[in-house]
Amino acid sequence: MKFETIALNDLDGIKHLQPPGWPDIVPVFEFYVKKDFCYPIKIKLDGKIVGIGTAVIFHKTGWLAHIIVDKDYRNRGIGSAIVNELLRITKSESVETNLLIATELGFPVYKKAGFEIISEYYHFKREKPWNGYAVSPNISNFRNDYYSMIIEMDNNISGEEREILLKEYAHDSLIYLENNILKGFYIPKLGGGLIFADTNHAGLELMKLKYSKADTAVLPSDNFSGISFLKENGFVQTSTIGIRMVLGKNINWKPEKVYSRIAGNLG
Repeated sequence: MKFETIALNDLDGIKHLQPPGWPDIVPVFEFYVKKDFCYPIKIKLDGKIVGIGTAVIFHKTGWLAHIIVDKDYRNRGIGSAIVNELLRITKSESVETNLLIATELGFPVYKKAGFEIISEYYHFKREKPWNGYAVSPNISNFRNDYYSMIIEMDNNISGEEREILLKEYAHDSLIYLENNILKGFYIPKLGGGLIFADTNHAGLELMKLKYSKADTAVLPSDNFSGISFLKENGFVQTSTIGIRMVLGKNINWKPEKVYSRIAGNLG
């Protein structure tokens, strides 16, 4: 199969691939096209785009994301071909760890490619009104002198070097401080609103701020305190489960410190 790089003028041509229940894929692929750390690819058959996918690369780690095949062209090996091509790209960029979050539909394809399960993400939706909390006095707007601390905390919790992604959004973050020491941060404009925290208290206080407005949530299954908080505040777990998988060298990821993920394409 022949692969080509997705360009801005392809965006209209991928709309028909929109999976039900997913956020709009067009703005996401526009992001991929414009970022030099993203490698969006397509397959065309019968004059139209029938398969797409992206590799997002952060130094030694890479994410395979938005691998979608036209429903009329499934069971022809297109999904596997896209995965193999993305893995070829990550290998050429010296990636040691390949990561993804699998749906039920994509799981068999990724397992066949050699990916292994390492964790799960649980999805929640609000069914009862918000209890209401005062904003913690320890939460403040971003300050430049905390930028390097945010990047360091992200490295420690994600196990990845993602400054190339965070630098565009970190200046809009909210930070949780104790004695002028960063204990957690919340970046509302990055995906679903990333929350990382070194302490449970900081994480929950930032969750109170985020979920005073949000009606859906996704947390790693390992964050027991965050899950309990959601259930105690009107959220119920849905049947959707994201499966985090890895191929290659595992990383020192700390899911218990993830109080809100970025999105399914980045963990």
